[in-house]
Amino acid sequence: MTRSRHLSRQLVAARLLVGHRRSQGRDYGLALFLALVAGASNAGGFFALAQYTSHMTGYLSQIADNLVVGNLVVLVTAVLAIASFTTGAAISAVLVNWARERRKGKHFALPLAVQGTCLACFALAGAFTTETGRIFALAWLCGIMGMQNATITKISGARIRTTHATGMITDIGIESGRAIYGRLWPESGVKEDREKLRILVFLVGAYVLGGVVGATGYLVMGFYFALPLAALLLALSLPSLLRRTRPYQRR
Repeated sequence: MTRSRHLSRQLVAARLLVGHRRSQGRDYGLALFLALVAGASNAGGFFALAQYTSHMTGYLSQIADNLVVGNLVVLVTAVLAIASFTTGAAISAVLVNWARERRKGKHFALPLAVQGTCLACFALAGAFTTETGRIFALAWLCGIMGMQNATITKISGARIRTTHATGMITDIGIESGRAIYGRLWPESGVKEDREKLRILVFLVGAYVLGGVVGATGYLVMGFYFALPLAALLLALSLPSLLRRTRPYQRR
């Protein structure tokens, strides 16, 4: 009975975390979870493919650099990575809006379930030993990262982007600067947003911790490091997707 009750509480917690009724606390809780998964996917993907799959700024720089030097292979790879990330974000938006209309209350769980399934498929990428296969795996993982970033962006109302560490670190710097200014000139009334700063630090920490997990996972398991990450996303999303909802009745 105790074990059954504990499992029931876990299922309820998972449904609340991805439910359509949002709160700032739920947004941040989900963001921490997804930041850890994103960090693990990014770091594991680097060890597997020698490319960071969430670093779109770097790929834009690669396009510019390799246009100049004429390295078409790197140029095409960078374009493909950006296109895949963008496509993933677009798919996430389509899934959220489709589920909002047809699967009431499940429009955030659906894209997370799709991401989990895609990560599970990525675990099979080790079978692709050719250069073309490696580029395909890179595009696939970039698409997953784009989906995840877009999902948490829509959930949080654009307050949080879990794969966009540059923006989070920039905001940490801004709040730190406000704190310094406020202490040097207290009469100015400038103060840092301590809650925002705390959340940002936790998000960056979760991303780094996920990176350690992902890198270690790849060294131990190879491409199969993606399977535990896929299981986490599916465990978070499936309780909400599989829950029966009452059909809407017109009055």
